[in-house]
Order: sequence, then C-alpha cells, then structure tokens
Amino acid sequence: MAGQSIKASLRAERLAARDTISAAERVEKSLSLASHGMAAIDLNDGTIVSGFLPIRSEVDVRPLMDLLRERGARICVPVVLDKETIVFRELTPGAELVAGVFGTVGPGLEVAELDPEIMLVPLAAFDRRGHRIGYGGGYYDRAIYRLQQKGCNPRLIGIAFDCQEVASVPEEPHDIRLHGILTESGFRDLSDEAIVKIG
Repeated sequence: MAGQSIKASLRAERLAARDTISAAERVEKSLSLASHGMAAIDLNDGTIVSGFLPIRSEVDVRPLMDLLRERGARICVPVVLDKETIVFRELTPGAELVAGVFGTVGPGLEVAELDPEIMLVPLAAFDRRGHRIGYGGGYYDRAIYRLQQKGCNPRLIGIAFDCQEVASVPEEPHDIRLHGILTESGFRDLSDEAIVKIG
C-alpha cells in the first residue's frame, strides 16, 4: 500500500500545481502542446485517435484533435459507462454531447464506438520513464487491457503540463507505461523503452 499512498500524495500535489495555471496561460500552453503534437504524431488517413474533452484544469486537447482531424484522423473520446468502464465514441464536428458522470460530457448512445490506434491519455502526474499516475479510477488501465485482449496495441501518449512531472512514479503490476509524453514544451518519445505492463 506504500506505493498507493505515495501515488495519492503525488497526485494531489501535481493536480494542485496544475490548478494554479491561469485560464489564459492554460490556453497558451494547450496551443503550444497542439503545435508540438502535430509535428510528433504520425498518422494515416483514417487513423483512430482518442482524445478527451477537458474537465477542471486539464490540458485542452481540442485544438490538437481538430488539427489531427484535418490531417485525416477519426477522433473519438471516452464515455464513462459505469464505475468500471469507459468506451470510446466518435466525435464529429457539431456533434451533440450529452452529460455523463463526474462532470463529463460525450457523444450519446447512437454514436459509433471505436477502438483507438493512438490514445491521448490524460493524467495527474508522470515521470521521465513514462510511468503515469491517473486520477485513481483505473479506467484507462482497464480500457487498454480490453483493447489488447481484442488484438489492438494502441500507441499511448500522455498529455500533461510540464508542472505535472515528478521525479519517480512508484510502479505497480497493473500500471502502464506510456510510449510518449506531450507537454507544452515538446514531445518525448519513449517508444523504445515503453512496454505496456498490465497485470
């Protein structure tokens, strides 16, 4: 449980740091992140990319999602179904969004579910090795495991502000390592050493 306790402390600390970023600064940093992301993310026409609609003080990845869509990507976002499960539904321009749980919104039941090939993963904290601390619900860990069970192996790119970096994230058997980290200062490619590890 020591690892969980350390993670909880790091999560609270880094989210508090993220909360201090002003709204104007968050817009500026999110646009810088989008610019770096466009240069770093390779995709083909029709590549399925999962992003997310920002809540609280998260990076706003909508500019990056728009740019990737212009390059031919199909964009989807997570929708929370219950306390265990998220699915990814296609997000199209002008689509109606419905209220979900935890203050989220997303496409409704009539919208196609997609299996992402590239995942832009929100997080609370990360380290230079590509270990992440999520928000504590395990939704992404389970979603990635389900995708792997279906034979998919999505490229995982952590999305955060620089202030969310920590020296080291405690490792646990169910944790995943990211293939890259994208922040306002650039993209770090960790794909050579990033191995998805899910128990």
